[in-house]
Amino acid sequence: MPGSVALPVWTQLKPAKGLPEADGARYRLLVDAITDYAIYMLDRQGRVASWNAGAQRFKGYEPREIIGEHFSRFYTEEDRATGLPERALSEAAAQGRFEQEGWRVRKDGGRFWAHVVIEAIRDDDGEVIGFAKVTRDLTERRAAEQALRASEEQFRLLVQGVADYAIYMLDPGGHVASWNAGAQRFKGYRAEEIVGQHFSRFYTEDDRRRGVPEQALAAATREGRFEKEGWRVRKDGGRFWAHVVIDAIRDDDGRLLGFAKITRDITERMEAQRALEAAQHALFQSQKLESIGQLTGGIAHDFNNLLTAISGSLELLRKYLPDDRKALGLHDNAMQGVQRGASLTQRMLAFARRQELTPEPIDVSKLVEGMIGLIERSIGPTIRVKIQFPAALPRARTDANQLEAALLNLVVNARDAMPGGGTLAVTAREEAVDGVRYVCLSVVDTGKGMDEVMLSRAMEPFFTTKGVGKGTGLGLSMVHGLAEQSGGRLILSSRVDEGTTAEIWLPATEEESRPRPAPEQGPVAVAPMVILVVDDDPLVLANTAAMLEDLGHTVAQAASGAEALEIVVRDPAIDLVISDHAMPEMTGLELAGVIKAGRPDLPLILATGYAELPPDADPTLPRLAKPFTQRELALMVAGARAAFAARAPAASPGGR
Repeated sequence: MPGSVALPVWTQLKPAKGLPEADGARYRLLVDAITDYAIYMLDRQGRVASWNAGAQRFKGYEPREIIGEHFSRFYTEEDRATGLPERALSEAAAQGRFEQEGWRVRKDGGRFWAHVVIEAIRDDDGEVIGFAKVTRDLTERRAAEQALRASEEQFRLLVQGVADYAIYMLDPGGHVASWNAGAQRFKGYRAEEIVGQHFSRFYTEDDRRRGVPEQALAAATREGRFEKEGWRVRKDGGRFWAHVVIDAIRDDDGRLLGFAKITRDITERMEAQRALEAAQHALFQSQKLESIGQLTGGIAHDFNNLLTAISGSLELLRKYLPDDRKALGLHDNAMQGVQRGASLTQRMLAFARRQELTPEPIDVSKLVEGMIGLIERSIGPTIRVKIQFPAALPRARTDANQLEAALLNLVVNARDAMPGGGTLAVTAREEAVDGVRYVCLSVVDTGKGMDEVMLSRAMEPFFTTKGVGKGTGLGLSMVHGLAEQSGGRLILSSRVDEGTTAEIWLPATEEESRPRPAPEQGPVAVAPMVILVVDDDPLVLANTAAMLEDLGHTVAQAASGAEALEIVVRDPAIDLVISDHAMPEMTGLELAGVIKAGRPDLPLILATGYAELPPDADPTLPRLAKPFTQRELALMVAGARAAFAARAPAASPGGR
């Protein structure tokens, strides 16, 4: 047993035959000098016959107090009651030796944990003449062992009680040697199912094929520690995202004993982190698009002012051009450039969600039916067109003209994605999301398609995959802006070499569709008026005044709201005010409010480069979108005069 001391039988401590008495005395001196062991003799009855310094030190008796006393007094009351001292001597006599650990009693009554060896001493004839007894005080060692066992038990209970971590041991070959409750909870194996199995079964098939488990143990062996995150597999085949730490365990000589492995299921944390990153990315994209939208809206406003001046001047110039084919051709080219510029600004405003929309109930089936000829001409003969709509489809609420432009944009994009021909399908269906009904208009092509990176950027403004000069990069942005401004959305899906699907989701409505009025033809007749034109852009101001004068009106000009108010107060003959909205210091809307308070008999038309009016703006205030033609200007002037006359016939303008 631990702590035992191999000593010769007591007879060897006595001088043997032929051994000088001096040598025997030296043996006795040696025994008496030992203080870590109680070494003494018992006679055949168990009475103490000798006593050394070690016995005196930790049992507390001096020789004169204990020699001749029975050794049983060193035993506890309980052991004496069970006859343990007698059994010990009996076994030593029969077997030659008795060895045990147990509680013993000091002189002062205190207890100590002892390791005891009793050996029988025999004479030359083999008769037992006494016993040699060696006792060692192991109290401190036992206390340390108990503390260690208690600590180990506490650690075992701690490890077993942890449910959020898989904590277990591996042998040097990677086989599971222990298993805690946390490992069972999220890996699914009971201890009897997994202990002895190789830990590689927790890895994915792909990781095992690439030798990832072996690489992990090799790294832990080489560096002492391995740490990584990755997919792991449960018993039922399900996956979870794990944070893994493997520590090498070595003995005092550095020999590898195995590995401690701690695994934590962090799937929820990973998903939360991904959701946070996605939200941050979406916020960044939203902020970026909002900033670009504001910039785009401002650019479109200024561009519309320039187009207004150019288109008006060209329109007036047309009346003075000679009947020269070359000159007229150049003029027409310039007008087409203006129209393309106006279309570009409409796309920019659609992306910025600042174009003027006229939402109305639209029968999407009829709208597409009316565009079939235009669609076929736009895509060419190599592409087959399929139009398919359900028999019953609710009406969608949006701007009809803008929806036509959006659909044409998607059709042209599909055409460009199928240079070698293919199939274009235009379909519609009804969808419901969270109780809200939508009409979903889809354009599906069988073209080149887009990869994930391209698809993620497709709706970014100015992003295009077309060649230089073949696209503005605002087509999808415009469609997206229309859908968002209408209360819907644009959804794109695509795969390389499998084509693209673009879906415009628009709110459904039960309102009846209104017939779209045919565009008016012929000259616009209106009595001459005195009109005040207000605009901070001198080009637009001069151009608008010139077109009005060409129509026969008398025009006064003001470069600001304050200057306009001075003219209105000074000249009561003013019949109508046409004012730009986006002006410094005083906007056109603010000017209209002041004029209405002082001159309620004076009508005002608001000219705007984009729909930047606040939501509480007077809905009855006539609006003229820039750029405008002379005919559109004349119609607006005639309409404003007629509407005002109908509201206040007694105070209608005098007309000059």
